[in-house]
Amino acid sequence: MKRILLFVAGVLLLAMAAVSPAEAQTLSKTERDRLVNHLKNTRKALEKETKGLTPEQWNFKAGPDRWSVAECLEHITLSEDWIFNTVNENVMKTPAQPEKYNSAAAQAKDDQIAKMLPDRSQKFQAPEPLRPSGKWASPAETWKHFEASRKATIEYAKKQADLRAHYMDSPAIKDMDGYEWLLFLSAHSERHTAQIREVKADAKFPKKPSRY
Repeated sequence: MKRILLFVAGVLLLAMAAVSPAEAQTLSKTERDRLVNHLKNTRKALEKETKGLTPEQWNFKAGPDRWSVAECLEHITLSEDWIFNTVNENVMKTPAQPEKYNSAAAQAKDDQIAKMLPDRSQKFQAPEPLRPSGKWASPAETWKHFEASRKATIEYAKKQADLRAHYMDSPAIKDMDGYEWLLFLSAHSERHTAQIREVKADAKFPKKPSRY
């Protein structure tokens, strides 16, 4: 009996050793649902604010130093690709540190990101590579690219197992894990959707021509 117990214990130890630290750190259903729903909801909000705009509305600028709706959408799309690639190619390739995860601390940082990023009371200059420059031929082409990118981001968020195990500083917040980087991505699009609303709220924003 003693030999059998030792054998079983040895098998269990080998099985535990075969599981990498990254594999041991998985998202809870609540965490994954929050991230996926946030990504879906910010996509819907952006579509709502940009659907059916006329060329004049797409290109209206409240001032020479202000972005148009088309430029806001381009910035969101450029940032979507940049942040996602940062997560996939950099954040998730850092050494796994699942021991750093603390549920309460992670929740607090998640909430900080979701609240801070959309806040337009503070303005920032976008890095040069993420500034709109007419990369796509039309807003429709920009939206097509954004939609494909966001779909890929959502699928990644649904399946990636170890988003809480890898960490990297962001320009705004130190030591963000992969999950928080994707939440940052989604909240960033929410921020600039709010900017689009500001453009549309301008008194000089073109009205749609009457159908009658």
